[in-house]
Amino acid sequence: MPVQIKFGTSGWRAVMAEDFTFANVRRAVEGVARYVASKKPQGARVIVGRDPRFLGETFVDMAANVLAAHGITPLVITEAAPTPAIAFEVRRAQADGAINFTASHNPAEYNGIKFSTPDGAPALPEVTRQIEAAVEAYDRDPSSGEQRSGIERQSIEVKSLYLSRIKEIIDLTVIKKAGLKVAYDPLWGAGRGYPDAVLRDAGVDCATVHDFRDVLFGGHAPEPDGDLLNDLRAAMKQSGAQLGISTDGDADRFGIVDRDGTFISPNYIIALLFDYLVETRGWKNGVAKSVVTTNMVNALAEKFGVPLYETPVGFKYIGELIQQDKIAIGGEESAGLSIRHHVPEKDGVLAGLLCCEMVARRGKSLREQLQRLFDQVGSFYPDRQNFRLTPEVKEKLTGKLKQEPREFAGRKVASIVRTDGLKLVLEDGAWVCYRLSGTEPVVRAYTEARAEADRSTLNAAAKEWVFS
Repeated sequence: MPVQIKFGTSGWRAVMAEDFTFANVRRAVEGVARYVASKKPQGARVIVGRDPRFLGETFVDMAANVLAAHGITPLVITEAAPTPAIAFEVRRAQADGAINFTASHNPAEYNGIKFSTPDGAPALPEVTRQIEAAVEAYDRDPSSGEQRSGIERQSIEVKSLYLSRIKEIIDLTVIKKAGLKVAYDPLWGAGRGYPDAVLRDAGVDCATVHDFRDVLFGGHAPEPDGDLLNDLRAAMKQSGAQLGISTDGDADRFGIVDRDGTFISPNYIIALLFDYLVETRGWKNGVAKSVVTTNMVNALAEKFGVPLYETPVGFKYIGELIQQDKIAIGGEESAGLSIRHHVPEKDGVLAGLLCCEMVARRGKSLREQLQRLFDQVGSFYPDRQNFRLTPEVKEKLTGKLKQEPREFAGRKVASIVRTDGLKLVLEDGAWVCYRLSGTEPVVRAYTEARAEADRSTLNAAAKEWVFS
């Protein structure tokens, strides 16, 4: 029985040589090809890209052959490319979608496939369900799809035009005039030569670490999280940089380090940039965040008098709002954001450069800017914990998540939100949200305290509730 290919919040991912095999990759691409051909039987064009992972070029070649056999012209990106650059090119070239071989921030033993629709956004559930059904049809009868010949692949380059667009969005003159020094860590990923090139072209001093291909990503996940950015901190100290920026394996996520070496939570970056865009661009059309992202965004939306959209986890939902021009910025606590008039996809390159502009223009550290927001709308202390579950605990917890508790850890529950999982908002504004993983026996517990002293207490209560 072949492994079931399921597209989650950001595509299909699996461990290479276990489930991510040549045979299963072919099945997945067959599903995509059949879906695209069903929507556009003649003249379809699909971009094929990758991050720098092991065998990426081989998977791209395989995908191009499968697409061509279905009469779809493969537009093959010759180098590793960031997910947001691929999304930009889908829209610019009016392609019929994109297949991107990447496992994003996952460790080196993983790979994956992201499929973007013609709008450049991550495929929505109604699309991925059709792709999964097409995979099942292929499993039943591999010969049933129409095989064509005479289609030739085209090689394309996405970097220059994407970076030209980034240069239109970012006020590089402000960054240069402020004399800001920056350090950048691509974590050996697809972001290499992107944000640092933009800064250097503008005459900004930028030091770069890990600027070479390493399919093992230094022996750890290419995730721009605080405990994995010590080399970036060292580069900041050596070069005198006032800001450190980082991107993950496919450069859709960001990590930001303040001038004193403090890692600034993505929750806070989203709130700070929302405040900054309202101030500098005057954009007051709205803001979006996943339900597990800091409620500081809610407080700022109320302060500015703009609509707030709370979405399930998965940037595809925020991407829809960007396309509809309903929001100035949309973000997720897992370090993904994009802004108005840009791609409906997470963009870590953009996020880092926007932070450079914000620090340069305001002349204050990120911690100083964050304290200003705390003074204006109150303090927020978000956290996330992952708990592995035994089958017995998972079964019991699944039942509890369907209930509507009136108290949590001795506190009154003021409201219950079921946008994604179970979110309990407490009477003092603190909250806890539980989301069961769809792929492994794990529950994610998100918390946000309103006072730093309550942070550990709330986290402990969140854990106790899972196992009690």
